[in-house]
Amino acid sequence: MNTAVKSVITCDLEGRIETFNEGAEQLFGWRAPEVIGKKRVSLFSPGPVVLEHVPRWLKSSVDEGKFETDTVFLTKDGREFPAHIRLSPTFKGGKQIGYCGVTEALPDSELERARPSISFATRVFIGLVVTRAPFLTATLVPVLLGAALAAQAGTFHGGLFALALVGALALHVAANTWNDLFDWKSGTDQANNDYFLPYSGGSRSIELGLISERGLSIIAWSAALVAVACGAALAALGTPWVLAVGAAGGLLGFCYTAPPLRLAARRGLGELAVALAFGPLLVLGVVTAITGVVDVLPALAGLPLGLLTANILLINEIPDAKSDATTGKNHLAVTFGARGARALYVVLLLAAVGSHVALVLAGLLPVLSLLALVALPLGVQAVRALAKNLEDRALVAGNKATINLQLVYGLLLTIGTWLG
Repeated sequence: MNTAVKSVITCDLEGRIETFNEGAEQLFGWRAPEVIGKKRVSLFSPGPVVLEHVPRWLKSSVDEGKFETDTVFLTKDGREFPAHIRLSPTFKGGKQIGYCGVTEALPDSELERARPSISFATRVFIGLVVTRAPFLTATLVPVLLGAALAAQAGTFHGGLFALALVGALALHVAANTWNDLFDWKSGTDQANNDYFLPYSGGSRSIELGLISERGLSIIAWSAALVAVACGAALAALGTPWVLAVGAAGGLLGFCYTAPPLRLAARRGLGELAVALAFGPLLVLGVVTAITGVVDVLPALAGLPLGLLTANILLINEIPDAKSDATTGKNHLAVTFGARGARALYVVLLLAAVGSHVALVLAGLLPVLSLLALVALPLGVQAVRALAKNLEDRALVAGNKATINLQLVYGLLLTIGTWLG
């Protein structure tokens, strides 16, 4: 490695590369046209370093005007090399617009000394990133609602509920990792440089080097096997119909991005699959697992949650729409554009609330379940973000509000149903 070479790279606040000098080409092995506007600076650092250290380094560069450290970088062919980097914020018109990194290689003998330490907490966090575990609340809430409906019917069994919960969460982990795996294999992730982590663009776990394709596949199929084991146990304990419901949910999760069906690319079928899987099917599956009875009421009761979960998907698709279109992932945000997706978001939100009120008026859910309407200010917050920040980073306020709406609305719906 030529220690006399000086790399200068600038990026915007999202990390998207804007300039890449000749020294950067020599040091990292990439050509400027390959990365400018197409890649992010995280490409040059090992994933664990990005997760644990880079945010703090960038913050220090803003707070102190600059930040310097020794670290380990990656060349295009994946080879590690030690280097010294000086980070500083960049400004335009008095407003920060990004960062500048000036990098000089160190002798190869410095590799281990320059390598940043990785804490146990970060290693645990890597597992959460790979499985996208924080999004498992989308499954937890319908499962709790199913338990409340079973209790309302006079039947509840802790052991059966535990098996249903573990099986449902395992299926969600499988769906998350299948999604990332097939989005990577199809080139969708590689084409996307406009995502807003952690809400869009997938986990980027393969891109960051946190896991291989094979590792992701192992996690997905292992989680699916756990779900199958839970379903088999429930069937053996007297609720065999849960196998059919679980199989339907698992099939939707797999086919969402897996070829040849690739539902996410079929102009609304992906969103429909998510609405069904994370609403009617989940609630029905839990009630069936606990009571052994297949009934239409749990499926109807799960509809509001399914629609709210579909809105999580819809708002997350908006930043990815342009790049997804280039790889044929024609979801609703691609089909109708950002403004059309915004209108659909409002329609789905109103449909979720309307279906809930209709179920109460029909006597299928208790009046007390309308306690969930207390969560609607979160929906208003999301709609405002969509109105003001449809195509910029500030949209993440809407992403957060949409996730919190599904969580809070679902918990209050569950509590109201249980008490009612």
